[in-house]
Amino acid sequence: MDPLSWATLVTEWTLAPLPLVVTVWSVGLYALGVLVLAKRGDRWPVGRSIAWGVGMLAFYLATSSGLAAYDTVLLSVHMAQHMVLSMIVPLSLALGAPVTLALRTLPKRPRGWLLAVLHSRVAKVLSFPPLTFLLYVISPWALYFTSWYDASLSNAYVHEMMHVHLVAVGALFFWPIVGVDPLPGRVAHPFRVLLTVLTLPFHAFLGVTIMGQSALIGGDHYPALHDGPMGAWLPDPRADQELAGGILWGAGDLVGIVFFVVLFVQWVRASMKEAEREDRRLDRLEARSE
Repeated sequence: MDPLSWATLVTEWTLAPLPLVVTVWSVGLYALGVLVLAKRGDRWPVGRSIAWGVGMLAFYLATSSGLAAYDTVLLSVHMAQHMVLSMIVPLSLALGAPVTLALRTLPKRPRGWLLAVLHSRVAKVLSFPPLTFLLYVISPWALYFTSWYDASLSNAYVHEMMHVHLVAVGALFFWPIVGVDPLPGRVAHPFRVLLTVLTLPFHAFLGVTIMGQSALIGGDHYPALHDGPMGAWLPDPRADQELAGGILWGAGDLVGIVFFVVLFVQWVRASMKEAEREDRRLDRLEARSE
């Protein structure tokens, strides 16, 4: 492969079947739902459609662009891909509110099936906030400090399942907290903010640990690449691992701050709507008393 650059990140595209199919179907079905609402004369917020589009675009870029082409060549590139899949994609998709869109557009029987899933015991367990928080903060440690990551470098199936895992765990954590869908596991806004704040030190600690440890993540995989034709431009594996830890630390804090701002805005809007409802209730009581 050519030396990593902004140009190669754009030109080194691969037509990976699974990401392409998932992206096309997800965007197509979402657009179909919006069109069904429009034909009924109902309005769907443009911001939600944009959020869904951004999420699916980020997913496709992370799994098919140069990020995917170089993610087994440089740990730093993999780490950038990791942050996109585990934070940006789930956050954007959650703001797209696809469950709400489905409930408003599906026929009666499929809508009943979806409601049954949402009210199932499995859904309640998987959306339990303390559990999703633990999964979200423990998964990266399990990935980089067990044989799991080594297996993903040598096995294409494990590699793809790692991508699925990152998105799935991120979705389990972000969806009940920042999403607007009627999912189990939704808690009051102060607790949502607390969960968000608690994730920040875990990303920082993991990033610092990766930067400071002497053992190389991936074992001999990255040093062995220096024996081939890419050895002329590949950076020192130790220096690249330090960069990867810095990306995890910095990107985790940056996206966490964005996440915090989104939650704060949602909290303010919810408070304003609650105040309006209370004003209307008091006005009705006053009218009745007169």
